[in-house]
This record gives sequence, structure tokens and C-alpha cells, in this order.
Amino acid sequence: MIYWELFVTFLNIGLLSFGGGYAALPLIEDLVVHQEHWLSLEEFSHLITISQMTPGPIAINASTFIGTQIGGVSGAIVATIGCTLPSIVIVTFLAYLYHRYQKLSLIQDTLFILRPIVIALIASSGLSIFVNAIWQNETVVWMDPNWLMLIIFIIAMLLLNKFKANPIVIMISAGIVNLIYHAFSI
Repeated sequence: MIYWELFVTFLNIGLLSFGGGYAALPLIEDLVVHQEHWLSLEEFSHLITISQMTPGPIAINASTFIGTQIGGVSGAIVATIGCTLPSIVIVTFLAYLYHRYQKLSLIQDTLFILRPIVIALIASSGLSIFVNAIWQNETVVWMDPNWLMLIIFIIAMLLLNKFKANPIVIMISAGIVNLIYHAFSI
């Protein structure tokens, strides 16, 4: 029964996650954290981190990770198939249509209209991850952030945007700073 639930949940995610993995994060969060209660919000933020560090699309990494947590290796396989199956079918069909009708203005107009929607989904996901990382609970107390995380975030944004630093070096450095801080604060 759990395999069927995993398959259907990730089939829905694969079917409804337009715009890629980051745009799918709010949907994954809603289904996995709030509806199915397979993960807590904190575990979901850890999932995002793990999915970022492993190669491959974030939605597929998330489905594999959650499937493993819920149903072992079989759960991982079922969840991953559920997540990828709609994409395989839809992309094959859309590639055929786009190749055949790419000059139509309706196609171009539809793609133009979808861009801001995808940006909004990505921004929503980013804001959710930011709030969870800085305040680390579901109720945000604006005057009590995790100052270390906030400082790491500000420095990382500065290094990425102003100095065009390597994102991998920044992620590793931030992890090392956090490890050192927690090693000495115990």
C-alpha cells in the first residue's frame, strides 16, 4: 500500500511540476510535509540540501530520497518512476508538437506567459527555504533569528553576486564554518 501511495504522490509531483525542480519544491513540500506527513519541515530543508549536493534533477533526487526513507530501495524505485514517468510522456509529446508547430504565435505566447509563473514558484520555494534556515521552525519570530545562518547567508550572497565566487567553494566553506561553530559551541 505504501508503494502505491509513493507512486501516486510522485506521479502527481511529476505531472504538476512545471518549470523544473525548483518550481516543484512548493508542491513537493505541500504533498510530502503537509499532506502525507512523511517528513517534517526541518527534514524537508535537509532534503533540499542533499538534493542540491547530489547530481541530477532536484525532484528526482527528492523522490529517491523520500522513497528510500519511506519504503527502502523498492520505495526509492517506485517514487522515482512515479516522478519521471509523466515527464517522459509529456516531453515526448511536447517535443513532437513543438517541432511540428514551433512557428505558431500561440505556442510562443504560451511559453512567454508561463515564464513569470515559473519565476514566482522558484521565488516561493527560495523564500520558504530561507525562512526555515534562518528561523528553523514553522513559527517565525522575527527578533530571534539564527544569527550564524543569517551572517553566512549575507556573506554568501555578497560573494556570489559581487565577486562571482565559485558556488561550490562557498557551499563547502559555509559547511565548514557551521561545523567549526557547532564543534566549539558544545
